Amino acid sequence: MNKIKNFMVFAAIFLLTVTSPCSVFSKNPLTDEETKYEYINMQWWQGFNDPYLIEYIIKSIQNNYDLKISTLKVEEMRENKNIVRSGEMPSLGIGAIPALYKLPTLNNSEGLISLPIFANYEIDLFGKNRDKTKSMDKLIEIEKENERASYISIISAVGSTYLMIVKLDKLISIQEKIIKDRKEIYDLMKLSNDEGLTSTADTVNAHKSYIKSEADIIELYKLREQMLNTLAVLTGDSPENSSDYRRIDYENLMLFKTIPDFISSDIIENRPDYLKAEKILEKTGIDVRIAKKEFLPTFNIFGLLSFNSTEYLSKMNWKNSTALLAGSALLPLFTGGKKIANLKLNKNKYDQAIENYQNTNIKAIQEVNNALCNLKLNKQKYLKTMESYEDEKRNLYFSTLKYNEGIISKLDLLQKQEALTVTEKIMVNEKTELFINKISLYKATAGTDNF
Repeated sequence: MNKIKNFMVFAAIFLLTVTSPCSVFSKNPLTDEETKYEYINMQWWQGFNDPYLIEYIIKSIQNNYDLKISTLKVEEMRENKNIVRSGEMPSLGIGAIPALYKLPTLNNSEGLISLPIFANYEIDLFGKNRDKTKSMDKLIEIEKENERASYISIISAVGSTYLMIVKLDKLISIQEKIIKDRKEIYDLMKLSNDEGLTSTADTVNAHKSYIKSEADIIELYKLREQMLNTLAVLTGDSPENSSDYRRIDYENLMLFKTIPDFISSDIIENRPDYLKAEKILEKTGIDVRIAKKEFLPTFNIFGLLSFNSTEYLSKMNWKNSTALLAGSALLPLFTGGKKIANLKLNKNKYDQAIENYQNTNIKAIQEVNNALCNLKLNKQKYLKTMESYEDEKRNLYFSTLKYNEGIISKLDLLQKQEALTVTEKIMVNEKTELFINKISLYKATAGTDNF
């Protein structure tokens, strides 16, 4: 009897110990600031040599709400894993059962207090519960890739939006010159028309060009306001503060010199979508294994220790206790086809994951190739526009000489000047497009700078 008693006490202490708070796994730490900067390859952005751009990137990392949500989703997955992982550990509970009873042989009712301590543990003989935890590990890795993709996407948007604002600043200043030139052209043509030297149709067309140039600058102001509001939201700020946002002067944008001729397809292995597809494939493989193990029996150990007393707590001792330690093996024979359907479902998901992996692979290569192609060809286009701009500058120079010598009119000179200004607008658009193409290649290669 003493041996049985000692064994029961030992079993109760063991189950209490393994389920104590000290045995609970600690929560995984959240992604720290250093990891977030590694997500976006901060060194790559520093290559722009623009302190204002870096300021907005840092502000976005710290305050952007979409990025905060993506980080919270990773934490959510970690807590879900803790819930699933609890299935690997024993469960322990304690209760209090006060009762009042009367037996047929007694005239008076009696009171009873019972304090049961119960524990249960499923022996993970086939590793099914462990596989469920591994499946959750893969979900965490998938969510972390989603988080990294969000950081790369948001910061790319910050860079592109910022450069659009810099471009619009320059275009507005150019448009102001165009307005001035077209106003002067219209005034000269109006005077010529009054003297009968220019047709009314030409004068009306000059006025239409002047009015259109004023409408164009309004559109540029509108676009800049929208871009500033977008940048404010990306940085987690109120659009009301966007008017105070500082930026570099367009003239200080240094165009990068080298563009790779070729990028190895291996670079896609660093992309979040590629790694995510890989983790999904691994997870669905684990889920198929879990579904197969659902057909196997489950084994449980159950323990109960209850102290009973009819006199409050005064006789809570081993003599008045009830103890039980038992084991069970359970194999469901019929579940209405649920387990078979679950296995087929998980196999189907695995097949989908394979196709998704292949699809992600080729689309990632396509995106990298398209980004590189745009960058290379737009660079060639920009260089041709620069040649055209230099030609227009030479034309203006010679036209100025002719005007000074009285060979051509002021109207002819203004038209040559406007042609130069229009070409400058095209060049500004194409130069900015090159920077945005560079950011697109950065995004396509997941922030890799090995090219």
